[in-house]
Amino acid sequence: MLIDLRTIYAVAAATSLILGLLQLSAFATGRFGRWPLWWGLSSLLIGTGVVLVVLRGSVSDAISIGLANTLTWAGYLLVLVSVRSFAGLRTKPWHYAVGLAAPMILLILWIEPSGFSQRVALVALLMGCCDAAVAREGFRLARTSGLRSAWILVALFLPTSVFFLVRAVLALNGHLGDELFPPHPVPMHWAAAGAAALVLARGNALLLLAAERSSSQLAALAESDPLTGAMNRSGLDRAVAALSGHTGRPQRAALLLIDIDHFKTLNDTHGHAAGDEILRLFADTARSQLRQGDIVARHGGDEFVVMLPGLGLQEGMRVAERLRQAFASALAARPGLPSAPTLSIGVAAGDTASQPFDQLLQDADGALYRSKRLGRDRVQTRQEAPVS
Repeated sequence: MLIDLRTIYAVAAATSLILGLLQLSAFATGRFGRWPLWWGLSSLLIGTGVVLVVLRGSVSDAISIGLANTLTWAGYLLVLVSVRSFAGLRTKPWHYAVGLAAPMILLILWIEPSGFSQRVALVALLMGCCDAAVAREGFRLARTSGLRSAWILVALFLPTSVFFLVRAVLALNGHLGDELFPPHPVPMHWAAAGAAALVLARGNALLLLAAERSSSQLAALAESDPLTGAMNRSGLDRAVAALSGHTGRPQRAALLLIDIDHFKTLNDTHGHAAGDEILRLFADTARSQLRQGDIVARHGGDEFVVMLPGLGLQEGMRVAERLRQAFASALAARPGLPSAPTLSIGVAAGDTASQPFDQLLQDADGALYRSKRLGRDRVQTRQEAPVS
């Protein structure tokens, strides 16, 4: 014997309530920010709304229709709020209040049986638009944060968006009948039950995103210098390996080996706190002067490596000189720092696909020592004259 629609809705409601409690438990751990709170509340509201729908015929229409649809829509809106919260975006409370209150008025007005088609069409339209908005946020996350599991979010919400919009059109055209639980459900009613199951299946989508983001953050921490935020040697090795094998074709790159002049004397004279401040200032200055795909790594002590993909020797020297001057300006703008240290920079260039990185680094190291021998505070290649 086939299970009737009311039973399917009851199971969906119970599952949604359980998921809501689990998601609130995740929020209670304090590890995930506020988005599990909104996601958990959304599941509880949707589950409660569906419970009231199941009770249709046993309780008043004001509860099983008006309140049930309002709670379900309130929970659906919170799904969008939770996804935006995960992405670091804040939803203003009054935006949520307006989005909830405006449809609620119509849902209450269309409680009568004669308003079934309009009510179903409105709810389906609202849910379809909300799912489309969630899919859009998932697309943004995939593009901006590099989270591959964000595409799962898109794949889960985009089909239901289409389904609900089609359901709205069918309801307006009178193809869904005039009651939710008819004696002989039409195919679209069973499709609605399938959509409800998909809604529950996607309840853990953000947990997949959170797991991937946590993994990426741990990997980034393992490859970053905790003081300056630049890459450490491990991160540099990985980035260079990725750069070398990115296209399989020869790709030129310039490499800067940078040393903060007399850094040991600065530490001995003014203390390690002042030295740490100088290191952080240099890393911040470098990031502000470089392109998004450029690599900045702390090579050890006061020595930094900057990798400039796609640039040749002369272009690398111009970037190095700009960086040297920008660091001097940043020091001048920071009162309270010790006497301004300078930068000695060695520049080399080569083909990352065929030339070993160690060889490129050795060339830059020779250029750096040449810069120091010539008086420091300058940009040098291994053989050419300093850039004026």
